[in-house]
Amino acid sequence: MATFRYRITGRVQGVGYRYFTLQAAQALGVAGFARNLSDGSVEVVAEGDAETLAAFEAKLKEGPSFSSVSDVERSSLEPRGDSGFHIR
Repeated sequence: MATFRYRITGRVQGVGYRYFTLQAAQALGVAGFARNLSDGSVEVVAEGDAETLAAFEAKLKEGPSFSSVSDVERSSLEPRGDSGFHIR
């Protein structure tokens, strides 16, 4: 099990990005959360196996149709034991 923190920049607030992330996480079985940050970026914390998180990260880079993702930064975290995926 791996846990990553992603910081997504670009046009990612006000375009359904967090809801898109929720749907992708639920479809793939990823646990964690997504939230808007005050600098206009979105933070996502995700837990899952390596293969699942690779597919999830590809979705984060894609984003919903009205978004424009500039960058996805990833850093490792200690496992949190989250259950389900939530929007904060």
